Amino acid sequence: MNKFYVISPLILCAVFGFFYYGFIQQQDVKIAAEKAKKEQVAAEEKKKKDDAEAKARADADERVKKREEETAKKDAERRAKWDNQGKEIADSTAKYNSEAERAAKQVAELEIQLSELRKKKEVAGREAFELQKAVELARIAKRNAELEIQRLHAMVAKRASESGAAQIPPPPVVAKTP
Repeated sequence: MNKFYVISPLILCAVFGFFYYGFIQQQDVKIAAEKAKKEQVAAEEKKKKDDAEAKARADADERVKKREEETAKKDAERRAKWDNQGKEIADSTAKYNSEAERAAKQVAELEIQLSELRKKKEVAGREAFELQKAVELARIAKRNAELEIQRLHAMVAKRASESGAAQIPPPPVVAKTP
């Protein structure tokens, strides 16, 4: 019996090993099939991803090209507008500079006229002052002459009143009749 305890587990172990070996082979085939399937799926996904990336790159390149064209167009328009505005500014600057030069000439002429008029005004003011001075001196001389005449009249009147010939005789006394 002792042998039976050893042989039967060995036989059972061999049977188990046979079935286990078959199962492992089937499992390896399944795993390999799944691995191949996963690799195929991964390859398909990678192909789809590469196609999508290529399409995205193409779209991005197209958008970049359109954006660059639009930017170039906008820059050209902006530069044309800038040049037009610069030309307008230069024209208006030249126009206003010529007007400023003309105005400066006119200002210089008017300043010359103004200085001449100020000189004339100063001369006229001096003449007016001299005339007023002469008039005032004439008034002073007239007043002095009038005072001198009054003084002479007062002297003559005083001498006449002091002299006897100039005295008025008293009025005659009339006798009253009864």
